[in-house]
Amino acid sequence: MSETATHLYPTFRRMVPRKQKEALLEQTGLVIWLFGLSGAGKTTIAAGLEAELYRREILTQLLDGDNVRSGLNRDLGFSELDRQENIRRVAETAKLHANAGIATIVSCITPTRNLRSQARTIIGADDYLEVFVACDLATCEKRDVKNLYAQAKSGCLTQFTGKDSRFEPPAPDCPPDLTLSTADTSPDDSIRQLLETALPRIRPSA
Repeated sequence: MSETATHLYPTFRRMVPRKQKEALLEQTGLVIWLFGLSGAGKTTIAAGLEAELYRREILTQLLDGDNVRSGLNRDLGFSELDRQENIRRVAETAKLHANAGIATIVSCITPTRNLRSQARTIIGADDYLEVFVACDLATCEKRDVKNLYAQAKSGCLTQFTGKDSRFEPPAPDCPPDLTLSTADTSPDDSIRQLLETALPRIRPSA
């Protein structure tokens, strides 16, 4: 154990209990973790879900991968170790929000099964709703809303997921809680499906 770790004195027992915060908000904390290739539609669906929850007077926090990397995680690159640390920080942040009773939406590529398992372990299975935003690579390339695939193809962008960095779909024996196939489903339909899945866990009595 490091010297720093031996001088930590957590004060969790002095904090207002989670149940009381959830009672105040009249909702249950939950982390809705969207993962998939760049261009699959994660950000669009996450923003749409947040808007629908807001309409229902549910307090939310949206942690978008690009937003987090421009602030909290701006010191990280895209090596395997940096990707692991990126997901660790996002998961720990999401866990803090869920423990405050907030419906927390995460939109991150989260390319490997190990990274998704790490997120689930940090957050806790009871608070974790895993959503695979599924879209084939060809469709994502065709959309290329951020011009990233073109940059990767030209060699201007390296370590890009789906090109020179692997993306692992869910294992058959460990499926996500929900799969949204966005190549042939409209954003509105995807948002509706996700809302129908998430809302009962945020407002169980609704």
